[in-house]
Amino acid sequence: MSRMTFGSTPARLALGVISASLLALSANAAPLTRDNGAPVGNNQNSQTAGPNGPTLLQDVQLLQKLQRFGRERVPERVVHARGTGAHGEFTATADISDLTLAKIFEKGSTTPVFVRFSTVVHGLHSPETLRDPRGFATKFYTADGNWDLVGNNFPTFFIRDAVKFPDMVHSFKPDPRTNLDDDSRRFDFLSHHPEATRTLTLLYSNQGTPASYRMMDGNGVHAYKFVNEQGETHYVKFRWKSLQGLKNLDPKENEAMQGKDYSHLSRDLITAIDNGDYPKWDLMIQVLKPEDLARFDFDPLDATKIWPDVPERKIGQMVLNKNPDNIFQETEQVAMAPANLVPGIEPSEDRLLQGRLFSYADTQMYRVGANGMSLPINRPKVPVNNGNQDGQLNAGHTTSSVNYQPSRRENREETPRAVLSKLELSGTTQQAPIQRQQNFKQAGDLYRSFSKKEQTDLINTLGGELAKADDEARHILLSFFYKADANYGEGLTKVAKADLKRVKALAAELKD
Repeated sequence: MSRMTFGSTPARLALGVISASLLALSANAAPLTRDNGAPVGNNQNSQTAGPNGPTLLQDVQLLQKLQRFGRERVPERVVHARGTGAHGEFTATADISDLTLAKIFEKGSTTPVFVRFSTVVHGLHSPETLRDPRGFATKFYTADGNWDLVGNNFPTFFIRDAVKFPDMVHSFKPDPRTNLDDDSRRFDFLSHHPEATRTLTLLYSNQGTPASYRMMDGNGVHAYKFVNEQGETHYVKFRWKSLQGLKNLDPKENEAMQGKDYSHLSRDLITAIDNGDYPKWDLMIQVLKPEDLARFDFDPLDATKIWPDVPERKIGQMVLNKNPDNIFQETEQVAMAPANLVPGIEPSEDRLLQGRLFSYADTQMYRVGANGMSLPINRPKVPVNNGNQDGQLNAGHTTSSVNYQPSRRENREETPRAVLSKLELSGTTQQAPIQRQQNFKQAGDLYRSFSKKEQTDLINTLGGELAKADDEARHILLSFFYKADANYGEGLTKVAKADLKRVKALAAELKD
């Protein structure tokens, strides 16, 4: 049998049939291309050396598809891996120019936002029914650059010092030896951290299994600083108040939900927005003057504490009205970091926040690269003008020979209104705990604020898990809860099948 060549009549006829077929198919379609824009002639078959020979290295379409497929995933977030997001806008509704010079809060102004909701501990495809805090992170594309308010549905955190953050996350993650969940590991760790008592109560309450991202509050967790035009500072806490109300799943409801839909949180948000049922939140603030910090029995800059009896004030409203066009390009590549601040908003001396200022920005740079801020989802709406240059995927911030500052050739001026506020300091450097801790009172207040059913659900859920904990850690933790509220501690001790006399003795040694 003779060998077919491209110059032969059969080959030309075959190509003519293929070309006619392709022309018919592409009459109303855009051409398929490679990443360099070149059209693809055949995306159904690899190029081979004859009908039975090996695949050719020169088949650039095959190579590019396999290369790109192998690189589709950026490194997964260590925490908050599973998330869903939405676009919207924030409208400032109150005049707070006496507190802050931030342009975003000019009354009546609107600012585009992107919000990413997330679970915390487990991976990208883990069930959303797992008991977990929920991330609530908002990127504001303001006239002064991007501001990220990165928080959770819980108003408090488990630890108060960033040096313990890697340890805490490790203890919450699956066992590195078996890759199996083991709550006794987190109990072992948290038995050394009585400041976690309130947030641990939240986690094992029904708030640890929300029914909907729309029906969930968000919290900035940390105290920040507002700075006004005169350079005066106030401490502030932020809370997103859901206008859809609050709804959580009790243990039986959560178990039933996991059996039918382990993506219930994402599905609910996406479906609501697709149907035009746009969720809204009011942005609430609490404000303290610097001199007010000393009047509390605890340190108000401790991230394990709320500010009880400090009034809230509404300063704006957010509506989410558009789902992402591409989950990876937007929800997965969005780079939230507390370090993304704008003039008029500064970090407080909160020890946990101070560490997050570095950690989150560094993590995002690891994930999406040094030029991740130039990605469309992260790019500010205002011009970026600095000497940062090069690196992977650089879009070209440097457009002249002057990539430094200052320069007489090309001037990049500093902005006086963006100068940071001053903080008076005294004393010496140290490595010591904060002085006003009060680890248990707020946990007791929280427990007593629950309904009888919520208290019962909490005791059964947390007590059941504590029963599996190591004996010493179990009794130490039970003493924390007993110190917070005697009824709470007794109920947990009974379910956990622990020694109440021993729990009481340990609790008697605790100070608050």
